[in-house]
Amino acid sequence: MKKILLAALGLGMALGLSGCQDNAKSDTSVAQAAPQQTYEWKLVTSWPKNFPGLGQAPETFAGYVNEMSGGRLTVKVFGAGELVPGFEVFDAVAQGTAEMGHAGAYYWKGKMPAAPIFSAIPFGMNAQEMNGWLHYGGGLELWQELYKPFGVVPFAGGNTGVQMAGWFKKEINSLQDFQGLKMRIPGLGGEVLKAVGGIPVTLTGGEIFTSLQTGAIDATEWVGPYNDLAFGLFRAADYYYTSGWHEPGTQLEFLVNEQALNSLPADLQAIVKVAMRAANQDMLDEYTARNNAAMNKLINEHGVTARELPQDVLEALRNASAKVMTEQAEADPDFKRIYDAYQSFFAGAKKFHGMSEQAYYNNR
Repeated sequence: MKKILLAALGLGMALGLSGCQDNAKSDTSVAQAAPQQTYEWKLVTSWPKNFPGLGQAPETFAGYVNEMSGGRLTVKVFGAGELVPGFEVFDAVAQGTAEMGHAGAYYWKGKMPAAPIFSAIPFGMNAQEMNGWLHYGGGLELWQELYKPFGVVPFAGGNTGVQMAGWFKKEINSLQDFQGLKMRIPGLGGEVLKAVGGIPVTLTGGEIFTSLQTGAIDATEWVGPYNDLAFGLFRAADYYYTSGWHEPGTQLEFLVNEQALNSLPADLQAIVKVAMRAANQDMLDEYTARNNAAMNKLINEHGVTARELPQDVLEALRNASAKVMTEQAEADPDFKRIYDAYQSFFAGAKKFHGMSEQAYYNNR
């Protein structure tokens, strides 16, 4: 009798366990079969579609996101003018017309006088220093705080490195040559040009060549050899000045609609942020690799002469820049608060880089 009871008990337990396992398998199958929610985002940019460097960064980002998310989040990139004009990227993201944008913060100076600090300050931080300030010096938090009233979250979106002084239709021999000069130059660099007698003009990339060729402008800065060659600017102006001053490390930006970002599950939010961080570094790497080859092509194949601005002109621009920064800080509390933080980090970075990077450049 005892053996029969034990056998029956064992059979019951086996059946019970079998039932639990079947239920577990069934639950697992249901979980695996349940479709995961997918998301489709639009990303509008201020650049021509697939333009080298600037236009490639959002494409790189979109590729990273699609791959890392396994297709759960796909991002479609639109060049300037395809969905919205290049200068309306911020508004499109703020209003939810697009979930994301890629542009330069200096384009939003009319909305927020302090925004250009997050692009470039004349004679200010280079790319390495900007990345350090943004990610480990509190800069990104200040940036996001500035954009928060608009429902937009900014992130670092690439850096061009030092930009060239630009293309000019006439030779620059003295500061007098800037008087009345109509030059495409945005942001704080444009304010400095105005301070020395020039006329800053804001144009999107796609408008530059024709404006320079027809004489609507007398000069333009764009980025550097890699992009200047792609736009064929050597066909529209004879004088190419390399002396970087206005944009020593131009920071680009990804703009994300805050509501759209928060609507994603945590893992997809993390993927978006990691992909932006990777694309940020990738752009700088690309410019570092491509600019030298492009400069060689401009010089050796197109007969361009690379020139330097006279030292007294650079000194005058440096003095004008200091004055402009003081005036901007006095006019806007946000500008002063953010600029003070910028300057504090810059002072330390500049001192250390004098002992490290600059010393090495002098030695090699």
